[in-house]
Amino acid sequence: MYLNCHSFHSLRYGTLSVQNLVDQAHEFGIKELVLTDINTVTAIYDFKKECDNRGIKPIAGIEVRKENRLLYITIAKEFNGIGEVNKILTEYNCNGIELSEVAPEFNQVFVIYPIENIPEILKKNEFIGIREEEINLLIRPEFKHRINKMVVLQSITFTTKREYNLHKILRAIDGNTLVSQLSENDICRKSEYFKPEINLIQSFERYPEIIDNTKKILTECNFEFTYKEKGSTENKNKKHFLSSKEQDIELLTKLAYEGLEKRYGADNDVAKKRVDKEIKVINELDFSAYFLITWDIVQYSNKMGFMHVGRGSGANSIVSYCLGITDICPIELDLYFERFLNLNRTAPPDFDLDWSWQNRDMIIQYIFDTYGKDRVAFCGTNVEFKYRSIFREIGKAFGLPKEELDDLATQSMETHEVNSVVKLVHKYGKLLEKFPNQRSMHACGILISEEPITNYTALEMPPKGFPIAQFDMNVAEDIGLEKFDILSQRGLGTINETVELIKKNRGIQVDIRDTSISKDESVCNQYLAIGNTIGCFYIESPAMRGLLRRLQCDNYKILVAASSIIRPGVAQSGMMREYIYRHNHPDQFEYFHPVFEENLKETYGIMVYQEDVIKIAQYFGGLDHADGDILRRAMSGKERSIQKLIEVKANFFEKCKEQGHSEQMTAEAFRQIESFAGYSFCKAHSASYAVESYQSLYLKVYYPLEFMVSVINNQGGFYRTEVYIHEARMSGAKVQNPCVNNSEYKTRLIEKEIYLGFLVLQSLESKIAQSISEERDKNGNYTSLENFIKRIPVGIETIQILIFIGAFRFTGKQKNELLVEARLLLFNFKTENRNITLFEEPAKRFELPELKREAFEDAFDELEIIGFPISSSPFDLLKTKYRGSVFVKDLLKFHKQEVKMLAYLISRKHVPTKRGAMFFGTWIDVNGDYFDTAHFPDSLKQYDFQGGGCYLLLGTVEVDYHFPTITIHKMSKMPMIPDPRYEYDEDRQYHIHKQMKEDISMTSRKPYPQAHEIGLPRQKFK
Repeated sequence: MYLNCHSFHSLRYGTLSVQNLVDQAHEFGIKELVLTDINTVTAIYDFKKECDNRGIKPIAGIEVRKENRLLYITIAKEFNGIGEVNKILTEYNCNGIELSEVAPEFNQVFVIYPIENIPEILKKNEFIGIREEEINLLIRPEFKHRINKMVVLQSITFTTKREYNLHKILRAIDGNTLVSQLSENDICRKSEYFKPEINLIQSFERYPEIIDNTKKILTECNFEFTYKEKGSTENKNKKHFLSSKEQDIELLTKLAYEGLEKRYGADNDVAKKRVDKEIKVINELDFSAYFLITWDIVQYSNKMGFMHVGRGSGANSIVSYCLGITDICPIELDLYFERFLNLNRTAPPDFDLDWSWQNRDMIIQYIFDTYGKDRVAFCGTNVEFKYRSIFREIGKAFGLPKEELDDLATQSMETHEVNSVVKLVHKYGKLLEKFPNQRSMHACGILISEEPITNYTALEMPPKGFPIAQFDMNVAEDIGLEKFDILSQRGLGTINETVELIKKNRGIQVDIRDTSISKDESVCNQYLAIGNTIGCFYIESPAMRGLLRRLQCDNYKILVAASSIIRPGVAQSGMMREYIYRHNHPDQFEYFHPVFEENLKETYGIMVYQEDVIKIAQYFGGLDHADGDILRRAMSGKERSIQKLIEVKANFFEKCKEQGHSEQMTAEAFRQIESFAGYSFCKAHSASYAVESYQSLYLKVYYPLEFMVSVINNQGGFYRTEVYIHEARMSGAKVQNPCVNNSEYKTRLIEKEIYLGFLVLQSLESKIAQSISEERDKNGNYTSLENFIKRIPVGIETIQILIFIGAFRFTGKQKNELLVEARLLLFNFKTENRNITLFEEPAKRFELPELKREAFEDAFDELEIIGFPISSSPFDLLKTKYRGSVFVKDLLKFHKQEVKMLAYLISRKHVPTKRGAMFFGTWIDVNGDYFDTAHFPDSLKQYDFQGGGCYLLLGTVEVDYHFPTITIHKMSKMPMIPDPRYEYDEDRQYHIHKQMKEDISMTSRKPYPQAHEIGLPRQKFK
């Protein structure tokens, strides 16, 4: 009797989760249930699973609405009926083809019209839905003769009165209106909840044909769908790259052998044997097409001159290395293929492919164009209501003013001023937790289907312009659609742009993918060992630079390990600290057990990579490949869960007992394994990251100015732009403010002069910023302020920004003189005279009084407009002339000694400890050298951070494995000189000082264990 049920995937309408909906149906003894969410199939696959578990017959459909008005309800007779409705919704969502008032011709779909929208003629498969409260209308002549085409329409949207109120709030949020202003048409009926089936039948007992029609639909409809079976490699992805499995494996083998000769030469038997072994497994598992599609995408990228990185477990494969998908040699790093693909694995292998953030959209467009827009889509993802949006949206629906909304959204619940409305906001806010708010695009997952993708889902078009499926990656995997991960990052953009800039400026073509320069280079190794890596992908953060120094990392293989041990899974377990100890004291420990020495010698007997955990599980614990795969998935991005590890724990202990391991030894081994039930890297992934880090470092070492300009243009990495400008200066650059005759939209390098781009002027409209250089390229340099105003459509606010930042300094006039001139010009300027350059009148001369400027006015202009000074250093703006008693270059000499330093704050990172929050700070001294500080909770109570700027620091130097850190006892922010621009306005003399910036990162992880808490044995277990 329930032909129209909504879950909360009817966004901002339904109030029931799928599980809640099915559970309630089960409680009422309902045997058939139809899910018809509004314009979506998001939940149908989970719905089927829930119904199957509860012994309920699932039926799938879609309620079709247009602009909040119910047109009709569609119910699929068979699964392919869903595809018919998906197509019309996709046309509406993606191509703007309007939904018709009357349903189109369907072959496998029943259609139910509400009483408000009945067509003149009903097709054989079409019915009229009658609600219980509408029965009295059936005595009307216009309805009486159509009773034989009617069904019971008992819609389900909520359960309780509270949920009905929540529904109204959701409708107000959706309509951006107040709850009190909703009309009856905006909300569901008060009767849309489960009632005993017998009550419905009794209500319609005078109209048995209506009950019979309803039962007929329920009987004739089936939602039969084949989910991916466990243990099967069958999936719904594109089956063949060419036209058959045989052709695919033939092409894959040919390409692999061509790549084998290119990578290893003609006579490498070890590599050849491994290629043959991998090809056999790939063929057996029917994954040739997956490899070839990935290869094809990479081939297009190479043809376009784009740089990519193939990372993740895919880099364990020598075939992917030979195909050019990855650049990691699995033989060199002893990477084993089974981590990536083995006969126990049923899902396709997972390649993570990165492109520059500037090129990725072209790669995606190629995939859509090549494999068919009807067969390609992004995975969707459900964006849930978050803390801020819950309070802001519900508060708005109750009519709270903006100020109160801001307080609700930004402050914790305990601090909210409680009144009757706020109580309601809290009450319904709790109900909204975990509710989907909107559908969005998965960050990187693309589906390439054998059949039209609308067979499985309707598609939507988000603002980014690529269609998305209405379900997420977990549902896609369940039904057998495996994603391709096409990612983007700024690090590759930096490398790409640097290589192009070197070629343009110096005429040198750098082959950055040449492993002889991107893996082992003596000067680069020196930079690594001292952590001189600001700007370099993945290795520039204070924590990573500190780790590199502690390890005195001077080669690629140690860098690979460092890339992994800094991950939370390794660091949290204490393995990072133990690795540092053993690396620095290789003769002061024994291996826990011979198996650890045999399999983990490269990492001193410590589990650093996911592979290490699998090796120990198999060779120490005696687990088979299947249990090893459970461990792998538990450590992967899909199923990070301690629960998954517990599933194999009993088996592990039993197997260890069989092999004669003591209970104590087994418990310690599993403790180490268990600590990896969180984020950790597979070795191949670390190796891929390390290659890109090394490529960045090579460019920084040998082409520092081109590299830093590229970092700035790709909008940096860990730090703000100011830090990268500082790095450029330290490398010999002369940094210039934006100039209308030398700057472009992006930052530009001319010999050793770096001209900041108009992009750094945040208050400058992007369109204007781009037009300045475009106009100059067409018609030559600007000759005067007047000439600029004639050629560029600007108002006085824009001109002021450009004047104050010094963009017209080529005129030789002072800023205040230019400002007066600009006001006079714009006052008399006529728009029709813009771009008249052929017979341009000579610039008018204005006789102005001499207007003097203070020495540091420019620095405060810069601070106001771009957030930091360029013409002076922050130290120059201090009232004090004191610059510290100790400098960074000498810190190693002061171990355990108290020092006093003056420093400029770069960044600070929040770190939880058992005693409360602490911070690690990163600073530069007056010489421009970096150093790090530790601020413990006791110190912070009295001497907390006071925002960006320069501080006087007093603390004790602690040298930890070659890396000095200062534990701060006291600190004080140093006063700056008053703003000379407001010499006669005391209220504003210190206003701009608040804009001094710092980078703050907040973390909520558990505290890392201290050395005495790790307890990792350094002796062999007896």
